Amino acid sequence: MGRGQLDVLQSLVQNVDSKRTRLVRWPANRLVLAANRDETYSRPSKAADFWGNGKEILGGLDLEEGKEGGSWLGVTKRGKLAALTNYMEWRTNPDAHGRGFLVSNYLTDSLDSFSYLRKVASEGHLYNGFNLLTADFRADEDTVCYYGNKGAPEPIRLKAGIYALSNSLLETPWRKLQHGKRLFTSVVNKTLPPEGLVQELLHILNNEELHTPDPMQESQGVGYSKDMLQALSALCVRSPGYGTRTNTVILIDRDDNVSFTERNMLNCDVTQWSTTSFDFQLQY
Repeated sequence: MGRGQLDVLQSLVQNVDSKRTRLVRWPANRLVLAANRDETYSRPSKAADFWGNGKEILGGLDLEEGKEGGSWLGVTKRGKLAALTNYMEWRTNPDAHGRGFLVSNYLTDSLDSFSYLRKVASEGHLYNGFNLLTADFRADEDTVCYYGNKGAPEPIRLKAGIYALSNSLLETPWRKLQHGKRLFTSVVNKTLPPEGLVQELLHILNNEELHTPDPMQESQGVGYSKDMLQALSALCVRSPGYGTRTNTVILIDRDDNVSFTERNMLNCDVTQWSTTSFDFQLQY
């Protein structure tokens, strides 16, 4: 199995185009994101914290030799957000560029989300398969964009709605993805305080129910063992030495408040976890 920045991430996003449109059914939030990072348990990384010039970027960092400084998910005080998943493929190029830098470069760059993805698309062939979400949250308008280098040649701007992303292209109907999206939708349609919403989303992210057989996922995963494909069919992946090691929930409300909650595995032990929360206000 290729060791990318994150081999499986269940990224479920509820987004509105701008604060004025109020298209979200749970109107307190402009964005709700719930994400799992699946990775080799022993891969060195730094838990979420503030970093970058002025300590304005919040997210985890890869510490793998040669990949130091890459990330899989992060948000800035200026309202930029990025999330990465790897595209499931058995054969990868060991000399390809590190995908985690796609996230950290966006968070430190001055380009807007769509312009950045257009730049990335022109260089997409230099990377193994990936999916990248980028977003700008601004006083007058919010924008969320998507690009996958195994799909269309140009990025797209996402309309208001609920989206699900795993290790194929955006909205590819793997059984696990459809199940996760149903659970996510049912939770965000409730009237919950932020703390309750976060807890329910964390519960979803730790759902270990298997969703096999799944011919669509299995056809993309040719070369993977039957046991690994079965493990990867769950929202929360559990296999020896590899699986879900970080849960993240990000809320951005219409008053510019950001809530970032990370639940992280400790000591490569699936029974030991630590939860950390960060709260700050966007600074346009």
